[in-house]
Amino acid sequence: MLPAAPRSPELTPPLALVIFGASGDLTSRKILPALANLAERGRLSENFTVIGVARTPWSDEDFRRVALKDAPDTGDRWRKLVERFRYVAGEYASSETFDRLKEVLSEADRNYGTAGNRVYYLATIPSVFGLVAGALAKEGCNVPGEGGEFARLVVEKPYGRNLESAMQLDAVVHRAFDEDQIFRIDHYMGKETVQNVLALRFSNAIFEPVWNRRYVEQVQITVAENIGVEHRGGFYETAGALRDIVQNHVMQVLSLTLMEPPTGMDATHIRDEKVKLLKAIDIPTPDEAVDKSVRAQYTEGVVDGVPVPGYREEDGVAPGSMTETYVALRLRVENWRWAGVPIYVRTGKRLAARVTEVALQFHNVPFLAFEGELARQLRPNTLVLRIQPNDGISLHFGAKVPGEEFRLQSVSMDFLYDTTFHSRESDGYPRLLHDAMCGDATLFIRTDEVEQAWRIVDPYLTAWSEPGGGLHFYRAGTWGPHIADLLLERSGDSWRVPVP
Repeated sequence: MLPAAPRSPELTPPLALVIFGASGDLTSRKILPALANLAERGRLSENFTVIGVARTPWSDEDFRRVALKDAPDTGDRWRKLVERFRYVAGEYASSETFDRLKEVLSEADRNYGTAGNRVYYLATIPSVFGLVAGALAKEGCNVPGEGGEFARLVVEKPYGRNLESAMQLDAVVHRAFDEDQIFRIDHYMGKETVQNVLALRFSNAIFEPVWNRRYVEQVQITVAENIGVEHRGGFYETAGALRDIVQNHVMQVLSLTLMEPPTGMDATHIRDEKVKLLKAIDIPTPDEAVDKSVRAQYTEGVVDGVPVPGYREEDGVAPGSMTETYVALRLRVENWRWAGVPIYVRTGKRLAARVTEVALQFHNVPFLAFEGELARQLRPNTLVLRIQPNDGISLHFGAKVPGEEFRLQSVSMDFLYDTTFHSRESDGYPRLLHDAMCGDATLFIRTDEVEQAWRIVDPYLTAWSEPGGGLHFYRAGTWGPHIADLLLERSGDSWRVPVP
């Protein structure tokens, strides 16, 4: 019997959460609403407070006002908590900023009983991650305060721009914090369906026996968005779809879906198996990467009946930009379980729908007695893990159509989280924030995971930077460029059309 997965306690321990980049977009859209969610559900200790740090010249009252505005539909618990919020304005490399921060942390320990425990959240632009981590160590903030038990660092993605820069960042961060203090966050790991992959595979006897090359013909992972880059044009120009989605979100979902059963349902055992899976993915040469990938960019089109501009017409985007907004890859996992099974992944912006799913398509039956018209609407058996929207699981199989004539048709058996558990879709931040504050690292990314994911995608970055790397185009509102169909190995195979 596997050891039980560690459960985070209902209440966080006493602590001060310090948010670097407190005046920024991420704090406003994700972190403050997530904290409000936890507060209203009674998951935050009474000995808890938030200290914002940023260059913006705000006062404590300014920060509190923004916190209430960013989480307007909350109750008394959140409003009372916000009254404690403090704010430190200053440059991230300035000793004066950290002198003031240490004063405010000491006041929090005295006034609110935060007990010397600290969680530092880097919600800044990635280029200052190393700067802030180093400054925390230089100023003595990388250890607990007086009487405290922990000091932790939560780091947002992207963690580097390639393998070399990720390793350089890691070296800087590790000089300031030990690996067990570092929580690299990917909000996809907080989504219920992603976590439920473990439950589906390892608590149900009917699935794990067929979760291998003997039964599975191919795996398709789709991360599709129908929005464009919106106000993030400047950021997207420096990232692109491969760095923004594939290196982190896709690799995390892929490793959880295809990894071997862990010997324990805890952070160490689960992350060990994820790393083993990533190390089994075949890494192509740059020349091979050209044949195993398609990169493309959206042009003007129509999404949900509304005309939308092309990527090059978006704010902050260069008129002749060669940045990809769509990526499709054909991968191989070279291990006993998955040898010979093609793994197809694709992600893109301004596609036909917003949907993220993992689809395991099974082999056809060895002999089909129903021929021609009898089975004209019969499709391969497929198990679909739908991550967003309408989180759930679908199993597609053949059934007889009612009536006197014997005809077959593919039907689906569906499980929806909202219908069964009456739960609202979450972006994962409340769960991940709570886990980080409680010290549960199960859903966070270890340093060897980050580096191995970069090893996998680096050859594609290299290939695309050279002549022949090629950039294709697709109209907004479609499922991407037709040339992506050439990645599929068998004649007659096609990309799934996901149902949101």
